[in-house]
Formats: sequence, C-alpha cells, structure tokens
Amino acid sequence: MVRKYVEDRWHVRDDNGRRVRSSRYGVGMQYRARYHDAAGKEHAKHFKLKRDADAWLDEKTASIVTGQYVDPKAGAVIWSGWVAAWMARQAWSAGTVKAAETALQSVPWKDERIGGVKPSHVQAWITAESKRGLAASTIRTRLNYVQMAFRAAVRDKVIAENPADGAKTPRVRRAEVTMQILTVDQVRAVLEAAGEFRPFVEVCLFAGLRLGEAAGLQLGDVNFLGRTIDVRRQVQGTSIPSTVIVPPKYGSERTVFVPSELASSLSAHVANEGLTDPAAQLFRTPLGRLWQRNNAGEEWRRIRQAVGLPSEVTLHTLRHTYASNLIASGCDVVTVQRALGHAQPSITLNTYSHLWPSAEDKTRAATATFMAAVMSSADSRRTEGKKPQVSG
Repeated sequence: MVRKYVEDRWHVRDDNGRRVRSSRYGVGMQYRARYHDAAGKEHAKHFKLKRDADAWLDEKTASIVTGQYVDPKAGAVIWSGWVAAWMARQAWSAGTVKAAETALQSVPWKDERIGGVKPSHVQAWITAESKRGLAASTIRTRLNYVQMAFRAAVRDKVIAENPADGAKTPRVRRAEVTMQILTVDQVRAVLEAAGEFRPFVEVCLFAGLRLGEAAGLQLGDVNFLGRTIDVRRQVQGTSIPSTVIVPPKYGSERTVFVPSELASSLSAHVANEGLTDPAAQLFRTPLGRLWQRNNAGEEWRRIRQAVGLPSEVTLHTLRHTYASNLIASGCDVVTVQRALGHAQPSITLNTYSHLWPSAEDKTRAATATFMAAVMSSADSRRTEGKKPQVSG
C-alpha cells in the first residue's frame, strides 16, 4: 500500500516572530509532498503550488503501482563502478570484454553519476568521437555497448530511462563503396606471391575463414575425405604474450564444405609439415608460434606489396571475395550465412546485399531468356516457310 500526503507549510511570520496563517497563495507558503515507497522508505519534496505536489505524488504512485518506480537516489552510483559490476556478471569472451571496456571507458561521464547522464551528453560524446577521426562503424559499436549498459541499469531500477535511446551516429559508408573484391587475376597473383603462407591464404579465400579462425585450425578439424573444415576455435591477440585460443564468435561455429582441390592442397601442407596429432595446429609461423593479427598482417602486407594491391585490400578481403563468389554462383542468403558463420541472415544481407542480383537484373535476365526463345522460334518458322528458289 503506497501512502502519500500533502501538507501545508507556513513560513510567514508577524513582527513578533510568531507564525501566522496566510492565504493559500500567500507569500512564503509551501506544500510538502511525501510518500512511502513499497519498501516503506519515505521520500519528500516541496512545491509552491498544491496542484504541483498532487501531480508529483500521482506520478510517483503510478510508477510504484506499475512496477516502473526507481528510487531517486539509486542513480547516484558512479558510472565506472556500476559498469564494472555489470560487466563482471556477463558471460563474455575475452575479446568481447576488451571491446566493451574500451567503449564504456571512452565516455566523458565515466567518473560521474549514472543518473546524471542526459541524452545531450550521449550525443555530444558521439560527435566528439567523430570529430577526432573515429570510424563511423567503430562509433556504432561503442554506442551499442553504452546502450546495453544503460538498458541493464533501467532493468535493475538504477535509472528510469535510457539516455542513449535515439542517439544518432555518423552515417556508415555503403558496403558496395568500401568493400574490396579481388579479381581472378588478382587471386592468382596473390597465391603465387604467398609462398609458405599460401595454405593459410587458401582457407581464407576458398573456405571464407576469418584470420583468427584460420589461425585456430587444428589437424583434426579437416576431414580430407569428406571435404569439410570444422570451425571450432579462433586465435585472439595482437602480440605473442596476449595470444590465446578461444571459442569462435557467437554463432560462428560451423562446418564449411570445401572443394577437393582445397582438401588436396591442405593434405600436401600436412605431409610437408609432418603433422600427425589431430590436436596439432594446422598453421604455425616459421618460428613455431601461432599466427595472430600482427604477424599474419605483416605477412599479408608483404604479399600485397608484391602484387601491387592498394592498402585497402586486407586479409579480410579474401573472405569478401569468397562470399561474392558464392553469391555470383547463385547461392541463397541462408547458404552464404552458414558458410560464413554469421549468427543471423540479416548480418549477411547487411554486408553483402549489394552483391545479389537486384529485381531489375532478374527481370531483364528473365525477359531476355524469354525473348531469345520467342525470337529463335520465330526465325525457325520463317526459315521453314521459305520456298526453295529454282534457278533458271
């Protein structure tokens, strides 16, 4: 039962210092509105007008009855402290934890009360990140973590509303503008320049594996007779001390069906390396270390320079090239999604929708086929209907 009260408080005094009753709208009169929440805790606030006190009490009462009530003092917790406690409860991989920490500590209110953050503060942070040159996609990723934290605070009744809702991020350039796809000649040149790194390049190019997924492959993940590759782990890290083997991204565990040519190439690599233990890493550096973002990136830059490719072409471009070939060969969205290890078909469409034939393309192609059949039939009838000419 929610209890609420509105009390008159008089502050007008006579010449002798005694309190006297003034009119309702007299100078100095205030109304003290107070209520007890569901836990029995009292809250109070002063108003000059009784109707404002009543309105405030009605609002608080409704929020308690509907389960939306938030203790006004709950939002006094500092952002960084609350975020640290919230993150500790998440079952995230090491990579996700690192990305979340980077995002959540980049905000200017990290040492301030979470309840004091306003939508204007969030928008100002986004604008500042953009002005300092951060990519639009990176800003969106960081905002996603910030929104997650605020939503969790709302669910825990720490704040009443999420100030990050409706925040506007910079426009991300369309995938068809930024995405690089290698031509057949470029692929051939890359393979010729790859040297001992070629098997690694091949699983990215002909199986669509991410850098970390290729680096995490073990001998037992390849079924040479069945022509499949199981993606069950990935390598994370940018240096030797930070390199770890972890499960793949959420939804990325998969079995990739590969051509016999790739299976044969990997078989030759296994024989050359003398690998026999199913738990042995399929790929290692010449010094016997795991491939990771830095050393694999360095090897790719060597190949790129030898071939003469622009700096925008990264090792991830091989995965895009793999996907574009699947689409060009007529594979549907779900097939491509499963091959790439995307958690949802929408991710595949958001990334590669521009590669699928448009409605206009399909209409033209279908009509062209139909028209060719009609014209071919008409030409045939005209030919058959001609009378043979008799020479004199």
